[in-house]
Amino acid sequence: MSAQQPRVLVLPGYQNSGVGHWQTRWEALDPAFMRVRMPDWDRPELDAWCRTLDAEVAAADTQVVFAAHSLGCLTTVFWAAQYASAAQLAKVAGALLVAVPDPAEAHFPQDASGFGPVPLTRLPFASIVAASSDDPYGGVPFSRTCANAWGSRWIGIGPRGHINADSGLGDWDEGRRWLASFVKPA
Repeated sequence: MSAQQPRVLVLPGYQNSGVGHWQTRWEALDPAFMRVRMPDWDRPELDAWCRTLDAEVAAADTQVVFAAHSLGCLTTVFWAAQYASAAQLAKVAGALLVAVPDPAEAHFPQDASGFGPVPLTRLPFASIVAASSDDPYGGVPFSRTCANAWGSRWIGIGPRGHINADSGLGDWDEGRRWLASFVKPA
């Protein structure tokens, strides 16, 4: 594995992340950020999304860091628990898991019904769960339960909805600082 800067794999959620979303803005700011292109953004299938992530990690010649939002968080957790090899897990420097959705919530998209129940096993890499106090897709108790089970640091950011383009975060510098905490200086 190369000693160069880690690749940041951007994992959007259901229906992808649009122009004003912090994930899209981060990609525009830094060429080390690469969006994982899922096979179908509107009808996500857990197996297809996890296999796509698996292929991206396998192809990486550097360490990787995940910048995941919503369904991208669940993809990350399922991948780590059920798909990843030990060699692939060793490539992961950390994961920023933003707005973890609860598949049992009424607002959870029916097209993504295969993404539950969520694995509640410790992640084998460092992670941060960032949560909003008024996220319609996943409440604070659920995000705290996940963070505790995964061994993640939990950070509440106040009332920011689903922490997406509508949240008014712009480039979300605070989130980028959290993500940078996973990158060790060479």
